[in-house]
Amino acid sequence: MEQTQAWTVQRISMQESLSRQIAQQLEALITQGKIAVGDKLPTESQLCEMFGVSRTAVREAIAHLKSMGLVETRRGIGTRVLRSAPESAFPVRRISATTVEDILHVLELRITLDAQAAALAAERHTAADIEALEAAHAEFLAACEAGSQARHEDYVFHRAIVEATHNPFFASLYEQLNEGAIPRTKLLAVELDPATVTYYLERVAHEHAEILEAVILGQSDVARDAMHRHLKRAYENYAAYQDRSEA
Repeated sequence: MEQTQAWTVQRISMQESLSRQIAQQLEALITQGKIAVGDKLPTESQLCEMFGVSRTAVREAIAHLKSMGLVETRRGIGTRVLRSAPESAFPVRRISATTVEDILHVLELRITLDAQAAALAAERHTAADIEALEAAHAEFLAACEAGSQARHEDYVFHRAIVEATHNPFFASLYEQLNEGAIPRTKLLAVELDPATVTYYLERVAHEHAEILEAVILGQSDVARDAMHRHLKRAYENYAAYQDRSEA
């Protein structure tokens, strides 16, 4: 704990999201260099004591930092800082207000639909479902490697999750969304920022891998949470862009 003695942290207010407050303070410490790249964060117990919160709030905060690409967690090792600034996660230069509104409407639906589908897939999948999911994930990675936007492959992965629920109504609803479920399908090439698309897709691939692992292991709660984080991050990215457009 010697390292943490130099940190200035504030006790958490009960009036706001606990995990968000923790994540914001830890992000500031990382971006200011007070927690260096390669350093480990304190243990869950230490963070709970520092901020005066529960383990649940700390775990949600760490999950948020992971989604930003700032840290990684390894079993038996702990949580280590990967970089001093968040990865650029929004691969768009500009986007019309109407388009971003449509994207947010679809993502609002998918945050609930896909998260529950992932949980059910973890409980109900067959060997054939896992084979289809692994193939879809491999095709997504190959498309990214080839320099593609991997729009179709992204949809196929999520559709495979839905198929693994073995609930025909989930599949029917997803079929109506088609590839329009993937926000990138609504963006024009001139709207994309090539310099950040690669990093964006790398993060998507990492999040897909987490979802896939949880489904394979039959961990329904973990699968649900991983899918929820995946789509919630996308929603917050586009919502933030909408806020900037309206400012």
